[in-house]
Amino acid sequence: MKILVLNCGSSSIKYKLFEMEDHSILAQGLVEKIGLSDANLQVKLPNGEKVKIEQPIHEHTVGIEMILHALIDDKIGCLKSLQEIQAVGHRVVHGGEKFNQSVIITPEVKAMIEQCAELAPLHNPANLKGIEAIEKTLPGVPQVAVFDTAFHQTMPDYAYMYALPYELYEKYAIRRYGFHGTSHRYVSGRVCEFLGVPPQGKRIITAHIGNGGSCAAIMDGKCVDTSMGLTPIEGLMMGTRSGDLDLGAATFIMDKEKMTTQQFSNLVNKQSGLLGVSGVSSDGRDIAAAVAAGNHRADLARKMFIYRVRKYIGAYAAAMGGVDIIVFTGGIGENDAYTRGEIAKGFEYLGAELDVEKNQSVHAIESVISTDNSRVRLVVIPTDEELMIASDTAHLI
Repeated sequence: MKILVLNCGSSSIKYKLFEMEDHSILAQGLVEKIGLSDANLQVKLPNGEKVKIEQPIHEHTVGIEMILHALIDDKIGCLKSLQEIQAVGHRVVHGGEKFNQSVIITPEVKAMIEQCAELAPLHNPANLKGIEAIEKTLPGVPQVAVFDTAFHQTMPDYAYMYALPYELYEKYAIRRYGFHGTSHRYVSGRVCEFLGVPPQGKRIITAHIGNGGSCAAIMDGKCVDTSMGLTPIEGLMMGTRSGDLDLGAATFIMDKEKMTTQQFSNLVNKQSGLLGVSGVSSDGRDIAAAVAAGNHRADLARKMFIYRVRKYIGAYAAAMGGVDIIVFTGGIGENDAYTRGEIAKGFEYLGAELDVEKNQSVHAIESVISTDNSRVRLVVIPTDEELMIASDTAHLI
Protein backbone atom coordinates (compact mmCIF):
# COMPACT_ATOMS: atom_id res chain seq x y z
CA MET A 1 0.00 0.00 0.00
CA LYS A 2 1.39 3.38 -1.04
CA ILE A 3 0.35 6.36 1.08
CA LEU A 4 1.15 10.02 0.48
CA VAL A 5 1.57 12.18 3.59
CA LEU A 6 1.11 15.95 3.33
CA ASN A 7 1.95 18.63 5.88
CA CYS A 8 0.59 21.91 4.52
CA GLY A 9 1.73 25.16 6.08
CA SER A 10 0.62 28.66 5.20
CA SER A 11 3.25 28.93 2.45
CA SER A 12 4.77 25.45 2.26
CA ILE A 13 3.95 21.77 1.71
CA LYS A 14 6.12 18.96 3.08
CA TYR A 15 5.48 15.52 1.64
CA LYS A 16 6.55 11.89 1.92
CA LEU A 17 5.39 8.87 -0.03
CA PHE A 18 5.49 5.60 1.96
CA GLU A 19 5.38 1.96 0.95
CA MET A 20 3.54 0.63 3.98
CA GLU A 21 4.58 -3.00 3.51
CA ASP A 22 8.04 -2.15 4.84
CA HIS A 23 7.53 1.51 5.92
CA SER A 24 10.10 2.60 3.32
CA ILE A 25 10.13 6.16 1.99
CA LEU A 26 9.73 6.14 -1.78
CA ALA A 27 9.83 9.93 -2.23
CA GLN A 28 10.01 13.11 -0.19
CA GLY A 29 10.38 16.81 -0.65
CA LEU A 30 9.18 20.32 0.04
CA VAL A 31 7.23 23.03 -1.74
CA GLU A 32 8.08 26.41 -0.27
CA LYS A 33 7.41 30.11 -0.70
CA ILE A 34 3.91 29.59 -2.11
CA GLY A 35 2.62 32.91 -3.45
CA LEU A 36 6.10 34.44 -3.81
CA SER A 37 8.13 35.01 -6.94
CA ASP A 38 10.82 32.50 -5.98
CA ALA A 39 8.44 29.62 -5.13
CA ASN A 40 9.93 26.18 -5.73
CA LEU A 41 9.69 22.43 -5.27
CA GLN A 42 12.65 20.61 -3.77
CA VAL A 43 12.78 16.85 -4.32
CA LYS A 44 15.12 14.70 -2.26
CA LEU A 45 16.19 11.69 -4.32
CA PRO A 46 16.98 8.27 -2.77
CA ASN A 47 20.73 8.87 -3.25
CA GLY A 48 20.52 12.06 -1.17
CA GLU A 49 20.73 14.39 -4.16
CA LYS A 50 18.30 17.32 -4.21
CA VAL A 51 16.53 18.58 -7.32
CA LYS A 52 15.05 22.07 -7.24
CA ILE A 53 12.26 23.10 -9.60
CA GLU A 54 11.33 26.78 -9.68
CA GLN A 55 8.05 28.05 -11.12
CA PRO A 56 5.17 30.29 -10.01
CA ILE A 57 3.07 28.59 -7.32
CA HIS A 58 0.24 30.95 -6.50
CA GLU A 59 -1.68 28.57 -4.24
CA HIS A 60 -1.61 25.09 -2.71
CA THR A 61 -3.37 23.25 -5.53
CA VAL A 62 -0.55 24.19 -7.91
CA GLY A 63 2.04 23.02 -5.37
CA ILE A 64 0.33 19.67 -4.93
CA GLU A 65 0.02 19.26 -8.70
CA MET A 66 3.80 19.80 -8.91
CA ILE A 67 4.38 17.14 -6.24
CA LEU A 68 2.17 14.63 -8.06
CA HIS A 69 3.85 15.37 -11.39
CA ALA A 70 7.26 14.84 -9.79
CA LEU A 71 6.16 11.46 -8.43
CA ILE A 72 5.51 10.16 -11.97
CA ASP A 73 8.33 12.06 -13.71
CA ASP A 74 10.58 9.82 -15.85
CA LYS A 75 13.79 11.16 -14.28
CA ILE A 76 12.99 11.94 -10.64
CA GLY A 77 9.76 10.02 -10.07
CA CYS A 78 9.07 6.64 -8.46
CA LEU A 79 5.57 5.83 -9.71
CA LYS A 80 4.30 4.72 -13.09
CA SER A 81 0.84 6.10 -12.38
CA LEU A 82 -0.84 8.24 -9.73
CA GLN A 83 -3.36 5.42 -9.38
CA GLU A 84 -0.72 3.65 -7.28
CA ILE A 85 -1.42 6.17 -4.46
CA GLN A 86 -4.08 4.44 -2.37
CA ALA A 87 -4.64 7.11 0.27
CA VAL A 88 -3.45 10.52 1.48
CA GLY A 89 -2.82 11.40 5.13
CA HIS A 90 -2.81 15.01 6.30
CA ARG A 91 -1.35 16.65 9.36
CA VAL A 92 -4.06 18.90 10.81
CA VAL A 93 -2.90 21.13 13.63
CA HIS A 94 -6.05 21.78 15.66
CA GLY A 95 -8.93 19.41 16.25
CA GLY A 96 -10.29 21.21 19.30
CA GLU A 97 -12.44 19.01 21.51
CA LYS A 98 -14.09 17.48 18.47
CA PHE A 99 -11.38 14.94 17.63
CA ASN A 100 -9.50 12.62 19.99
CA GLN A 101 -8.20 10.37 17.22
CA SER A 102 -7.45 10.37 13.51
CA VAL A 103 -10.44 10.20 11.17
CA ILE A 104 -11.33 9.60 7.53
CA ILE A 105 -12.09 12.97 5.95
CA THR A 106 -15.73 13.63 5.04
CA PRO A 107 -17.58 16.89 4.33
CA GLU A 108 -18.63 16.90 8.01
CA VAL A 109 -15.01 16.51 9.15
CA LYS A 110 -13.92 19.35 6.86
CA ALA A 111 -16.60 21.59 8.36
CA MET A 112 -15.37 20.83 11.88
CA ILE A 113 -11.75 21.48 10.91
CA GLU A 114 -12.89 24.84 9.59
CA GLN A 115 -14.69 25.55 12.88
CA CYS A 116 -11.41 24.96 14.72
CA ALA A 117 -9.59 27.44 12.44
CA GLU A 118 -10.08 30.33 14.87
CA LEU A 119 -7.95 28.37 17.37
CA ALA A 120 -5.19 27.86 14.78
CA PRO A 121 -5.66 30.59 12.15
CA LEU A 122 -2.20 30.10 10.62
CA HIS A 123 -2.48 26.33 10.27
CA ASN A 124 -5.97 24.88 9.89
CA PRO A 125 -6.88 26.94 6.79
CA ALA A 126 -3.65 25.75 5.13
CA ASN A 127 -4.41 22.14 6.14
CA LEU A 128 -7.86 22.49 4.54
CA LYS A 129 -6.29 23.83 1.35
CA GLY A 130 -4.22 20.66 1.11
CA ILE A 131 -7.29 18.46 1.60
CA GLU A 132 -9.25 20.34 -1.07
CA ALA A 133 -6.31 20.29 -3.47
CA ILE A 134 -6.17 16.49 -3.27
CA GLU A 135 -9.95 16.33 -3.83
CA LYS A 136 -9.37 18.18 -7.11
CA THR A 137 -6.21 16.39 -8.26
CA LEU A 138 -6.89 12.86 -7.00
CA PRO A 139 -10.70 12.63 -6.85
CA GLY A 140 -11.98 9.55 -5.09
CA VAL A 141 -8.76 8.77 -3.21
CA PRO A 142 -9.53 8.41 0.52
CA GLN A 143 -8.00 11.01 2.83
CA VAL A 144 -7.30 10.92 6.57
CA ALA A 145 -6.81 13.78 9.04
CA VAL A 146 -4.28 13.26 11.85
CA PHE A 147 -4.58 15.95 14.51
CA ASP A 148 -1.71 17.46 16.54
CA THR A 149 -4.10 17.95 19.43
CA ALA A 150 -5.74 14.50 19.49
CA PHE A 151 -3.16 12.68 21.65
CA HIS A 152 -3.60 15.25 24.42
CA GLN A 153 -7.37 14.77 24.66
CA THR A 154 -6.83 12.21 27.44
CA MET A 155 -5.71 14.95 29.85
CA PRO A 156 -7.94 15.23 32.94
CA ASP A 157 -10.00 18.40 33.27
CA TYR A 158 -7.95 19.72 36.19
CA ALA A 159 -4.87 19.62 33.93
CA TYR A 160 -6.38 21.22 30.84
CA MET A 161 -8.60 23.89 32.42
CA TYR A 162 -7.44 27.47 33.00
CA ALA A 163 -8.37 29.30 36.20
CA LEU A 164 -10.62 31.72 34.31
CA PRO A 165 -14.38 32.22 34.68
CA TYR A 166 -15.89 28.89 33.68
CA GLU A 167 -18.28 30.65 31.30
CA LEU A 168 -15.34 31.43 28.98
CA TYR A 169 -14.68 27.71 28.61
CA GLU A 170 -18.35 27.09 27.90
CA LYS A 171 -18.57 29.92 25.34
CA TYR A 172 -15.24 29.64 23.56
CA ALA A 173 -13.71 26.28 24.62
CA ILE A 174 -10.73 28.10 26.12
CA ARG A 175 -8.53 25.40 27.64
CA ARG A 176 -5.20 23.66 27.21
CA TYR A 177 -5.07 21.60 24.01
CA GLY A 178 -1.37 20.97 23.46
CA PHE A 179 0.43 20.37 20.19
CA HIS A 180 3.17 18.11 18.75
CA GLY A 181 0.77 15.32 19.73
CA THR A 182 1.68 13.08 16.79
CA SER A 183 5.35 13.33 17.76
CA HIS A 184 4.71 12.71 21.47
CA ARG A 185 2.52 9.72 20.58
CA TYR A 186 5.14 8.28 18.23
CA VAL A 187 8.18 8.60 20.49
CA SER A 188 6.37 7.49 23.66
CA GLY A 189 5.23 4.34 21.86
CA ARG A 190 8.50 3.76 20.04
CA VAL A 191 10.63 4.10 23.18
CA CYS A 192 8.69 1.24 24.78
CA GLU A 193 9.29 -0.91 21.70
CA PHE A 194 12.96 0.07 21.69
CA LEU A 195 13.42 -0.80 25.37
CA GLY A 196 11.24 -3.90 25.17
CA VAL A 197 8.79 -2.78 27.84
CA PRO A 198 5.00 -2.36 27.83
CA PRO A 199 3.57 1.18 28.08
CA GLN A 200 1.25 0.03 30.84
CA GLY A 201 2.60 0.99 34.23
CA LYS A 202 5.23 3.29 32.75
CA ARG A 203 5.56 6.99 33.53
CA ILE A 204 7.15 8.68 30.52
CA ILE A 205 8.16 12.30 29.94
CA THR A 206 8.74 13.25 26.31
CA ALA A 207 10.71 16.39 25.48
CA HIS A 208 10.14 17.46 21.87
CA ILE A 209 12.62 20.31 21.62
CA GLY A 210 13.57 22.16 18.48
CA ASN A 211 12.60 25.50 17.00
CA GLY A 212 9.21 24.69 18.46
CA GLY A 213 9.10 22.71 21.66
CA SER A 214 6.86 21.02 24.18
CA CYS A 215 6.96 18.42 26.94
CA ALA A 216 4.33 15.82 27.71
CA ALA A 217 3.62 13.63 30.73
CA ILE A 218 2.41 10.17 29.71
CA MET A 219 1.09 7.41 31.98
CA ASP A 220 0.07 3.97 30.69
CA GLY A 221 0.49 5.26 27.14
CA LYS A 222 -1.92 8.18 27.63
CA CYS A 223 -1.13 11.87 27.90
CA VAL A 224 -1.97 13.40 31.30
CA ASP A 225 -0.38 16.83 30.77
CA THR A 226 1.49 18.86 28.18
CA SER A 227 3.21 22.23 28.14
CA MET A 228 1.58 23.97 25.16
CA GLY A 229 -1.87 25.42 25.77
CA LEU A 230 -4.75 26.91 23.83
CA THR A 231 -2.10 27.95 21.31
CA PRO A 232 1.51 26.85 20.71
CA ILE A 233 2.87 29.91 22.57
CA GLU A 234 2.58 28.55 26.10
CA GLY A 235 5.16 26.36 27.78
CA LEU A 236 8.83 26.03 26.88
CA MET A 237 10.98 28.82 25.52
CA MET A 238 11.34 28.19 21.76
CA GLY A 239 13.17 29.51 18.75
CA THR A 240 10.98 32.59 18.30
CA ARG A 241 8.16 31.97 20.82
CA SER A 242 8.30 33.32 24.34
CA GLY A 243 6.78 30.34 26.12
CA ASP A 244 5.32 31.01 29.57
CA LEU A 245 4.78 34.72 30.23
CA ASP A 246 3.13 36.67 33.03
CA LEU A 247 -0.14 38.01 31.65
CA GLY A 248 0.48 41.19 33.61
CA ALA A 249 3.68 41.65 31.63
CA ALA A 250 1.65 41.20 28.44
CA THR A 251 -0.83 43.97 29.23
CA PHE A 252 2.01 46.20 30.55
CA ILE A 253 3.96 45.84 27.28
CA MET A 254 0.87 46.43 25.15
CA ASP A 255 0.07 49.61 27.08
CA LYS A 256 3.62 50.97 27.01
CA GLU A 257 4.30 50.10 23.36
CA LYS A 258 0.75 50.97 22.20
CA MET A 259 0.42 47.53 20.61
CA THR A 260 -2.62 45.94 19.05
CA THR A 261 -3.39 42.31 19.91
CA GLN A 262 -2.06 41.29 16.49
CA GLN A 263 1.20 43.16 17.04
CA PHE A 264 1.62 41.56 20.44
CA SER A 265 0.88 38.13 18.97
CA ASN A 266 3.62 38.76 16.43
CA LEU A 267 6.00 39.77 19.25
CA VAL A 268 5.54 36.60 21.30
CA ASN A 269 5.28 34.25 18.31
CA LYS A 270 7.98 35.51 15.96
CA GLN A 271 10.31 37.91 17.78
CA SER A 272 10.85 36.28 21.17
CA GLY A 273 12.43 33.06 22.48
CA LEU A 274 16.06 32.33 21.59
CA LEU A 275 15.98 35.00 18.89
CA GLY A 276 14.56 37.72 21.12
CA VAL A 277 16.90 37.14 24.06
CA SER A 278 20.09 36.47 22.08
CA GLY A 279 19.55 38.98 19.28
CA VAL A 280 21.48 36.46 17.16
CA SER A 281 19.24 33.70 15.83
CA SER A 282 16.43 31.28 16.56
CA ASP A 283 18.67 28.35 15.59
CA GLY A 284 20.42 26.49 18.40
CA ARG A 285 23.52 25.95 16.26
CA ASP A 286 23.93 29.67 15.70
CA ILE A 287 23.40 30.26 19.42
CA ALA A 288 26.13 27.73 20.28
CA ALA A 289 28.55 29.43 17.89
CA ALA A 290 27.76 32.83 19.42
CA VAL A 291 28.31 31.46 22.93
CA ALA A 292 31.69 30.09 21.86
CA ALA A 293 32.54 33.57 20.56
CA GLY A 294 31.76 35.07 23.98
CA ASN A 295 28.29 36.48 23.33
CA HIS A 296 26.69 36.99 26.76
CA ARG A 297 23.11 37.29 25.50
CA ALA A 298 23.43 34.08 23.51
CA ASP A 299 24.73 32.35 26.63
CA LEU A 300 21.80 33.70 28.63
CA ALA A 301 19.31 32.54 26.00
CA ARG A 302 20.71 29.02 26.00
CA LYS A 303 20.71 28.83 29.80
CA MET A 304 17.09 30.02 29.90
CA PHE A 305 16.11 27.42 27.30
CA ILE A 306 17.78 24.58 29.21
CA TYR A 307 16.39 25.70 32.57
CA ARG A 308 12.81 25.76 31.37
CA VAL A 309 12.97 22.25 29.91
CA ARG A 310 14.47 20.96 33.17
CA LYS A 311 11.73 22.71 35.14
CA TYR A 312 8.93 21.11 33.13
CA ILE A 313 10.49 17.66 33.39
CA GLY A 314 10.73 18.09 37.16
CA ALA A 315 7.13 19.28 37.35
CA TYR A 316 5.83 16.34 35.36
CA ALA A 317 7.81 13.86 37.45
CA ALA A 318 6.10 15.38 40.51
CA ALA A 319 2.68 15.27 38.86
CA MET A 320 3.04 11.56 38.03
CA GLY A 321 4.65 10.58 41.32
CA GLY A 322 7.94 9.78 39.60
CA VAL A 323 9.22 8.93 36.15
CA ASP A 324 10.53 5.77 34.48
CA ILE A 325 11.64 7.05 31.06
CA ILE A 326 12.66 10.49 29.77
CA VAL A 327 12.73 10.83 25.98
CA PHE A 328 14.56 13.50 23.98
CA THR A 329 13.37 14.19 20.43
CA GLY A 330 13.07 17.06 17.92
CA GLY A 331 15.91 18.89 16.19
CA ILE A 332 17.71 19.87 19.40
CA GLY A 333 16.72 16.81 21.39
CA GLU A 334 18.06 14.45 18.74
CA ASN A 335 21.22 16.29 17.74
CA ASP A 336 22.50 18.61 20.48
CA ALA A 337 24.45 16.54 23.02
CA TYR A 338 25.44 19.60 25.06
CA THR A 339 21.86 20.75 25.59
CA ARG A 340 20.69 17.22 26.39
CA GLY A 341 23.48 16.86 28.92
CA GLU A 342 22.76 20.17 30.60
CA ILE A 343 19.04 19.38 30.84
CA ALA A 344 19.80 16.01 32.44
CA LYS A 345 22.22 17.47 34.99
CA GLY A 346 20.92 17.20 38.52
CA PHE A 347 18.32 14.55 37.71
CA GLU A 348 19.99 12.09 40.10
CA TYR A 349 17.27 12.86 42.64
CA LEU A 350 14.80 11.36 40.15
CA GLY A 351 16.99 8.30 39.76
CA ALA A 352 18.31 9.39 36.35
CA GLU A 353 22.07 9.24 35.75
CA LEU A 354 23.47 10.51 32.45
CA ASP A 355 26.25 8.57 30.75
CA VAL A 356 28.34 11.47 29.45
CA GLU A 357 30.26 9.42 26.86
CA LYS A 358 27.13 7.80 25.44
CA ASN A 359 25.41 11.16 25.25
CA GLN A 360 28.29 12.79 23.37
CA SER A 361 28.30 10.05 20.74
CA VAL A 362 24.57 10.15 19.91
CA HIS A 363 23.40 12.07 16.85
CA ALA A 364 19.87 11.45 15.56
CA ILE A 365 19.84 7.72 16.36
CA GLU A 366 17.81 5.69 18.82
CA SER A 367 19.99 5.29 21.87
CA VAL A 368 19.98 5.00 25.65
CA ILE A 369 22.14 7.78 27.11
CA SER A 370 21.76 6.93 30.80
CA THR A 371 24.15 4.74 32.77
CA ASP A 372 23.53 1.02 33.22
CA ASN A 373 22.72 1.67 36.90
CA SER A 374 20.23 4.47 36.24
CA ARG A 375 16.74 3.71 37.56
CA VAL A 376 15.28 6.16 35.04
CA ARG A 377 16.14 5.52 31.40
CA LEU A 378 17.27 8.57 29.43
CA VAL A 379 16.66 7.86 25.74
CA VAL A 380 17.01 9.63 22.39
CA ILE A 381 14.27 8.68 19.90
CA PRO A 382 14.19 10.53 16.56
CA THR A 383 10.61 11.50 15.86
CA ASP A 384 8.76 10.36 12.76
CA GLU A 385 5.45 12.19 12.57
CA GLU A 386 5.02 11.35 8.89
CA LEU A 387 5.26 7.60 9.55
CA MET A 388 2.70 7.99 12.35
CA ILE A 389 0.35 9.80 9.95
CA ALA A 390 0.89 7.13 7.29
CA SER A 391 0.26 4.34 9.81
CA ASP A 392 -2.98 5.93 11.02
CA THR A 393 -4.08 6.39 7.42
CA ALA A 394 -3.36 2.78 6.51
CA HIS A 395 -5.21 1.56 9.61
CA LEU A 396 -8.31 3.63 8.93
CA ILE A 397 -8.71 2.72 5.26
